[in-house]
Amino acid sequence: MTEKEEKVIEALSYVIEPDLKKDIISAGLVKNLQIDGNAIKFDLQISNPAMHNRRRIEEACLHHLQTKVDDNVQVEINFVSLPKQTERPPELRTVLPNVKNLIAVGSGKGGVGKSTVTANLAVALAKEGYKVGLIDADIYGPSMPLMFDVQKEKPVTELVDGKQLIKPIESYGVKLLSIGFFADTDQAIVWRGAMATKALKQLILDANWGELDFLLFDLPPGTGDIHLTLVQTIPLTGAVVVSTPQEVALIDARKAVGMFRLPQINVPVLGFIENMSYFTPAELPDNKYYIFGKEGMKSLSEKMQIPLLGEIPLVQSIREGGDVGRPVVLQEDTPQAKAFKQAALNLVEKVNERNEKYAPTNIVQITTMSGCSTK
Repeated sequence: MTEKEEKVIEALSYVIEPDLKKDIISAGLVKNLQIDGNAIKFDLQISNPAMHNRRRIEEACLHHLQTKVDDNVQVEINFVSLPKQTERPPELRTVLPNVKNLIAVGSGKGGVGKSTVTANLAVALAKEGYKVGLIDADIYGPSMPLMFDVQKEKPVTELVDGKQLIKPIESYGVKLLSIGFFADTDQAIVWRGAMATKALKQLILDANWGELDFLLFDLPPGTGDIHLTLVQTIPLTGAVVVSTPQEVALIDARKAVGMFRLPQINVPVLGFIENMSYFTPAELPDNKYYIFGKEGMKSLSEKMQIPLLGEIPLVQSIREGGDVGRPVVLQEDTPQAKAFKQAALNLVEKVNERNEKYAPTNIVQITTMSGCSTK
């Protein structure tokens, strides 16, 4: 690289793309740079191709090139629109641009321990050194404030790039937001669908999540408004489905998979996690009792060709950890902690594999509920 090329690149590094809030050099937006004497020509990718936006960026480029390189430079910029939000790498998105992987954790049926699994996955990932966030998207039954021992915390707002954003609560290395922070413990949340979906969008879009490797979403049971709002708002990297081994739960797990696999939604299902797989009494550590059936999700994973990420035992300390706000994965060297850790590591492997092989998920465009019928 010549000295002049270095000066040109340095000058352009002072130009900020307005929507992305990043300089055009570090964001990799400058392409095909050509320098011929005082004539400088390059392609520039931008998020907003409107005339006023192009003119503002062009003026900024010219100013910094004249200041840093030469008063007599002549600049020719070929503006190119960035791909759609969902086709961009995470760092070039305007929605959660600094979050690498967006993971939904769902279940077709309530009572299978989905929230417990989500909380322990989040903490396990944080313990492995990843930057992790968690959104309690179970608007009507938020449980994460209790599970993370932050029931009395109240999020505050902070000014970021001229906008007031909610600052997530942090616990056990996980950034956390829940509607439970904004309602009393005994207060019933009686909202119509539109109010619930608006609240979810605020937790996603009006919060300062910063840089994250993983943002997990603890979804409510079933397949309803919250699920549709999520896939219409952000491009999910993938989904994890939680179930117990019993047939009545597996039926609903299949429905959850069916929703994510709808052509209109098309979110990759990264894997299953079987909760309450077996019971081992403390006095008989070598015994396993399959109270809810044996290998139910293993059989389902083979039939649906979806990886089984983990089998979590039915252990009293898991329930106790959730009730006192200390996820059991923190109890190192116990079988239950090891089970959650292995499930988290398997999830990371499947996420990396998915990102290497497939294009980013598209945000869903749905105008009617009938367009997402699983029947």
